[in-house]
Amino acid sequence: MSSTAAPEPKNEQEVIGIYRQMNSELQGMVQSFTKFEMDRNEHRLVEETLEPMDPDRRAFRLVGGVLVERTIREVLPTVTENRKRLDDLIEQVKTQMEAKQKDVSEWKAKYNIKTQEEVDAENKKR
Repeated sequence: MSSTAAPEPKNEQEVIGIYRQMNSELQGMVQSFTKFEMDRNEHRLVEETLEPMDPDRRAFRLVGGVLVERTIREVLPTVTENRKRLDDLIEQVKTQMEAKQKDVSEWKAKYNIKTQEEVDAENKKR
């Protein structure tokens, strides 16, 4: 396995437990990825809205739950920097998700694990 080697299971229950845990971790990564993408899209929308406006126009920014008055000139660079950080974070999470997906697939193949959907599909073919 590539990134995190799971301990060798002693019985079938452990195999299934580790598989479920790996899938759970993967789902958590997918949720984080989705949240970060939504945040990035919001930042991009704010950038697109503010860029054509007068840089001296008032803008309000939420900082730690407090609404702070600034100018677009002060706010826009921060929004842009935050969006760039989110871009980097999304790429990192995407890489981690791909590695985890590979681990899950390898584990599934190694122990010949089949989901209920796969079993049902095989039964329909017969």
